[in-house]
Amino acid sequence: MRLLPDSSHAESDGALSVGGCRIDSLASQYGTPLFVYDETHIRARAREAIAEFGSDRVIYATKAFLCTAMARLIHEEGLLLDVATGGELFTVLHAGVPASRCVMHGNNKSIEELRYAMSEGVRHIVVDSFDEIDRIEALHGTGLPAPRVQLRITPGVHVHTHEFVQTGQDDSKFGFNLNNGDALRAIERARACTAIDLVGIHCHIGSNVFDAENFAKASEVMVNLFATLDLPELTLGGGLGVAYTEAETAPTITQWASVLRSATAALPASTIVMVEPGRCIVASSAITVYTVGTVKPIAGIRTYVAIDGGMSDNPRPVLYGSGYEVFDPQRVLADRPERARVVGKHCESGDVLVNDASVPSDVCIGDLLATPVTGAYGYSMGSTYNKVPRPAVVFVADGVSRVVVRRETYDDLVRLDQ
Repeated sequence: MRLLPDSSHAESDGALSVGGCRIDSLASQYGTPLFVYDETHIRARAREAIAEFGSDRVIYATKAFLCTAMARLIHEEGLLLDVATGGELFTVLHAGVPASRCVMHGNNKSIEELRYAMSEGVRHIVVDSFDEIDRIEALHGTGLPAPRVQLRITPGVHVHTHEFVQTGQDDSKFGFNLNNGDALRAIERARACTAIDLVGIHCHIGSNVFDAENFAKASEVMVNLFATLDLPELTLGGGLGVAYTEAETAPTITQWASVLRSATAALPASTIVMVEPGRCIVASSAITVYTVGTVKPIAGIRTYVAIDGGMSDNPRPVLYGSGYEVFDPQRVLADRPERARVVGKHCESGDVLVNDASVPSDVCIGDLLATPVTGAYGYSMGSTYNKVPRPAVVFVADGVSRVVVRRETYDDLVRLDQ
């Protein structure tokens, strides 16, 4: 139960409710696969971060999960929004969020994306390369105002997370390398550049980081550099990890904040220290609900349980070997004494949701199965592989459910075809 959204509880018949809504009823009403988000849970994590760091200091990673309703919710709670593409910026602006509440990221921003960000007036752009400085200079030359800029610094810190989401080591596609001198050259160029209003430096050490001491190491490097620059802003990025399985534990936002406060205690009181908490704002706020379509026992080998989704709505197991739990939301407290490989419906042997899952007894066709902690990098990284329409997304709170992203239809799958 500790992996489930905050408002989760078992009804008298053993069925799971989230946000005052029974999951089996939501599955009947909206169909499966279905993402169910606890709105109160998201707001609670956002408020915890604001309480620790202050208003206008916490930046939500829209890449984790973004839709119009999510952008509005995050803005209502006082967080800034990190957008890494023109599409993310468009979605946030479409939601009515002012550009001044957006921070533009990305390691390869196109000239069009930079023009969009500069024209709309984002809060600042996190500049990632010398090529990007060239593009900003060219755009400024066409009459666009000089943007506020933070330079992304690669601090040379390795973190214990999957290699695909490590970002702070020397060998990285992101940022200006500190150890080889690129960072200082970029700072000198930005200071001398009339097309740039240099306001700070930024780092990001990786995603789903469990060891708070990794943040302390990166912060020490960045604080030492920052102290020599006479700039007003410092962003300490790197996504705080979340527990996906019963065996995992992760620091709370409050514990993580304590580490960062200690690391920046010597900075002048006027310093604006910003943070990017990553997936921890939204990851454990959601579950994904599926329907079992096939149960295939292979004597002496294993049992396969196939659900009506898979790698198209949660690619993390395929990409990163990520682990998940699985349970029946109609008997959430039931023991899970049997073992099975829970697989999706796609034409790939690698379409595995949970490799060796603990499942309830007598799983059968038509049962519901759910995976917790799917609020981040599930829907946002999803696809329509095999032309499987993407699921609906539902927000629940105070006994009320609302569709924030409708289920795709077959017509949607060919809407762009010519």
